[in-house]
Amino acid sequence: MIKTLRTLRLAIAALLAAFAVAAHAQLSIEITGAGASRMPVAIPIFESESALPRGITDVVRADLERSGLFSLVDIGPIALPESVVPDLAGFRSRGADAILTGTVVPLPDGRFEVRFRLFDTQRQVELGAQALRMAPQQNRATAHRIADFVYEKLTGQPGYFATRIAYVVKSGPRYELQIADADGANAQAALVSREPIISPAWSPDGQRLAYVSFEAKKPIVYIHTLVTGQRQVVANFKGSNSAPAWSPDGRQLAVVLTKDGLSQLYLINADGSGVRRIATSAGIDTEPAFSPDGQWIYFTSDRGGSPQIYRIPVTGGAAQRVTFEGGYNVTPRPSPDGRTLAYITRNSGRFQVAVLDLASRQTMILTDSARDESPSFAPNGRMILYASESGGRGVLAAVSADGRVRQRLSVEAADVREPAWGPLPRQ
Repeated sequence: MIKTLRTLRLAIAALLAAFAVAAHAQLSIEITGAGASRMPVAIPIFESESALPRGITDVVRADLERSGLFSLVDIGPIALPESVVPDLAGFRSRGADAILTGTVVPLPDGRFEVRFRLFDTQRQVELGAQALRMAPQQNRATAHRIADFVYEKLTGQPGYFATRIAYVVKSGPRYELQIADADGANAQAALVSREPIISPAWSPDGQRLAYVSFEAKKPIVYIHTLVTGQRQVVANFKGSNSAPAWSPDGRQLAVVLTKDGLSQLYLINADGSGVRRIATSAGIDTEPAFSPDGQWIYFTSDRGGSPQIYRIPVTGGAAQRVTFEGGYNVTPRPSPDGRTLAYITRNSGRFQVAVLDLASRQTMILTDSARDESPSFAPNGRMILYASESGGRGVLAAVSADGRVRQRLSVEAADVREPAWGPLPRQ
């Protein structure tokens, strides 16, 4: 009996330790390359920010600096309220092209209103202002929205700081499908398993994840509703079920099935009904991805003798070969505007992230690592998240679509794989 209790206590202790590790398994981001020309921005401390349990200003600063497009002008620990127009000429003389000011105002219901204004110091004009209401624990989410506001006003493109990423962390025999903010903070496990989890794919509305789990000792495609945690089996046919990819309207998925022999492409409704084959090949077809307009499916196939990227109309028909340079090109991922294709290419024996301009046919290799995989565009098309290897373990990395900005995201003492960048959040 005593031995049984001791064994039980040890088991509970091991379980708690495992959860403790998971609770601290947060991505850390290292900037390994920045843009050659960065816009200098001054961001004074938001006035009355000390009323919040956790601040906002530092998160906004970190988001913008990490993008590689902005540099922060050191103005010391001063606070400037949004109610006062700052000395724009003075900040211009200190090297700032833009300045963001803000004020935190407590509300009677316990929430806070964050008011902020952005100014162009060169043209001496205001670029915009907003007021966001938040609960105290929403400081990071609010800061990301403010950073998105600044990013869009100064670049003309939507920001991506308020988005989320999904990835798989392997620690010992344990696999976790984690969801985190785009900066790696607030990581939470959506699924924990002792069997592999692969190929997470965000639904267009960001509310669900499709993925492949081996928990039933075979690859099965699930759809996981993040708010409720409810899961639904979408594809569990004979053989392998893999590589789910959402259609832009979220009504169906492209999947790879072996129920009729080799790996082939199929479409299936998001409720698991209506499976239908869309391509027939004597080779292996895999890794489908819809074009943003929903008219095409890009995929990898060895039908021509080596792994190359093809596309086929969603309605079926003849496949068209897309990549011709090199003998190994896989994992196609169209950019959000449909103009560029990110993929993995083999370059002198190394597997690297490349992009193809679909109009000009020009290709560019973006990375200098050796074992890259699973590229995924940010929803504004500016950055590409991918998995790589460093020090013998899996890490995530990000590179700008022009190759100039680079980041590395890692979890201490764990392998991180299978990244997927989520869509822009609903306002």
